Amino acid sequence: MNEEIAELEKKTSAPDFWDNPDEAQKVLRELSSKRDKVQEWQQFRQQLDDVKLLLEMAREENDQHALEELDRESKALLEGVRNLELKGLLSSPEDQKNAILTIHPGAGGTESQDWAQMLMRMYLRWAERHQFKTEIMDLLPGEEAGIKSVTIEVKGPYAYGYLKSEVGVHRLVRISPFDAGGRRHTSFASVFVLPEMDEDFEIEINPNDLRIDTFRASGAGGQHVNRTDSAVRITHIPTGIVVTCQSERSQHKNKANAMKILKARLYQRKLEEERAKRQKLEESKSDIAWGNQIRSYVFHPYNLVKDHRTGHETGDIQRVMNGEIDDFIYSYLLQRPKLEGKKSTS
Repeated sequence: MNEEIAELEKKTSAPDFWDNPDEAQKVLRELSSKRDKVQEWQQFRQQLDDVKLLLEMAREENDQHALEELDRESKALLEGVRNLELKGLLSSPEDQKNAILTIHPGAGGTESQDWAQMLMRMYLRWAERHQFKTEIMDLLPGEEAGIKSVTIEVKGPYAYGYLKSEVGVHRLVRISPFDAGGRRHTSFASVFVLPEMDEDFEIEINPNDLRIDTFRASGAGGQHVNRTDSAVRITHIPTGIVVTCQSERSQHKNKANAMKILKARLYQRKLEEERAKRQKLEESKSDIAWGNQIRSYVFHPYNLVKDHRTGHETGDIQRVMNGEIDDFIYSYLLQRPKLEGKKSTS
């Protein structure tokens, strides 16, 4: 790593370094990223030395306070090292980017719409735990409860890299609060995640290829309804991609958010073509129904959250619904090469 940093620093000192500003910025971003990793690793080495010192003190003096401090420091060190290991698994250029997360309920009306809202809360809590910033770019409330769809921008280092493990169908089993007979129901909701593109990302969008429609925002009330045509729908005619934003009162802001989502989806499409997948993003989505789920959340007759790809599971379902899903993300990223190998041979 130090050799790589030295090589990048050598580039920045070249007389013609700023002749190509875009390339120069890329080099500076890469240099900053590698420096951060080295600094983070050095901090962990110092933490490890501190833990060793605490351990010696606890042994020599049989100090209960030192033992408690040792426990806290050890857990913090392990968590930090795990996060650093996760970043090492996120090697794609887009992994470091912000994420655009979309949730859609499956068939089932209010049941599935309520489940989609529960997932939205889970991911917002997860983002808060990681000190990521979130912005709801588009939200369509359900008629009775829950949501019909939501698109959330998650801003933070490696937000896309972490959240891409959540793409797929999520299944809920519970006693329905909307069923007077107290029967058990199964609901589904799908999660899709795209990397947010930088403003200077080179992807051509011909204005003549766009159809832009404005309409009045719809919803159950409050900020989602207004008296002007502020909601925006953009259709990219060559690909058929349609994006909608209506969360803001400003038509200008809704249009900007819609363009941001469109740009991300076109980038995703480009990546798939470059990787010879030859599939449109919509064609890669599984049906939001039984048999295609990546994870099940069971509230009845027992408590269990199980990821069907990795086998990782926990009985502490409330902890998961409060946004503590890092164990699932970690397990998926560790097994990702093997899992993708299975997909390619199936």
